[in-house]
Amino acid sequence: MISEEYRKRLQKANYKIIGKNQHSAVKLCLWCKKSIKSGEKEVCYKQQFYGIKSHRCLQMTPALPFCNLRCAHCWRDTTSASKEWKGEIDPAEEIIEASIKAQRELLTGLGGTPHSEVHLKEAMNPNQVAISLEGEPMMYPYIDDLIRGYKARGFTTFLVTNGTLPERIESLSNLPDQLYVSLTSSNKEMFERLQKPVETRLWSSLLRSLELLSNLKTRRVIRLTLIKGVNDKNVEEFARLIEKSSTDFVEVKSYMAVGYSTLRLKYENMPSFADVMKFAEDLNKILKWDIEDKNSASRVVLIKNPRGCKRFLGP
Repeated sequence: MISEEYRKRLQKANYKIIGKNQHSAVKLCLWCKKSIKSGEKEVCYKQQFYGIKSHRCLQMTPALPFCNLRCAHCWRDTTSASKEWKGEIDPAEEIIEASIKAQRELLTGLGGTPHSEVHLKEAMNPNQVAISLEGEPMMYPYIDDLIRGYKARGFTTFLVTNGTLPERIESLSNLPDQLYVSLTSSNKEMFERLQKPVETRLWSSLLRSLELLSNLKTRRVIRLTLIKGVNDKNVEEFARLIEKSSTDFVEVKSYMAVGYSTLRLKYENMPSFADVMKFAEDLNKILKWDIEDKNSASRVVLIKNPRGCKRFLGP
């Protein structure tokens, strides 16, 4: 499923590759580790924005080598882009059990460093899953079963998609608790230049996904990745796309110059937090929504639709 060279590279980066067919993986999030080490004094912006617990979050992908975009800003190696799934498929239940086991194994490495014992113990029983990490999760054929299985175990489910597979979104009988659609391009020309789709139809597919968001019965977020000198002058076009979606939230987030993205973009393309804040304010002047919160460490601003759902998860 993946080459030996690719496997070694991932393992060196502390990925835990799981499943018989090795198309899934788990990696401890930086903020999960920080929360455990600091006793929840340092947490992910998603805890601040939505109330999930960083130290109990499991970050995983069921589609490690599969994506239909080759985004310049992606920190991953994009050479394995493909328009369809190839090879055998591990069942969702096996992936879920293996992911929880892998998370616990990765967490044991924190026991030898200064940490909060209470938070490490809680982390051993994750209750939040971020289905993202690497690849396009909607390409995994049993994504519906994966969401169902995590929910059955009491997990809150966040799923991040690039939005190019609207038919898969439509087919979900088990929606995630929070569905993210990534938005980095404001028009077709930018999409093809910046995100290099494997099929020319994918811009239209993304537009269809944005339309679908308006009727989905779950929490909806557009994550707008801002790249200085690339897409930061297109605020009006972005506003029109966001209005079409009727999304509950918009996260305006800085491109981060890490990993393979540094081979395709320059450090100067990474906006400062002030740049992100200015863009969010300009965007909100058009949307006339609410700038709800911000996190300077992650260079992200939360915009809330006043007609959308409540901000924090839970009863």
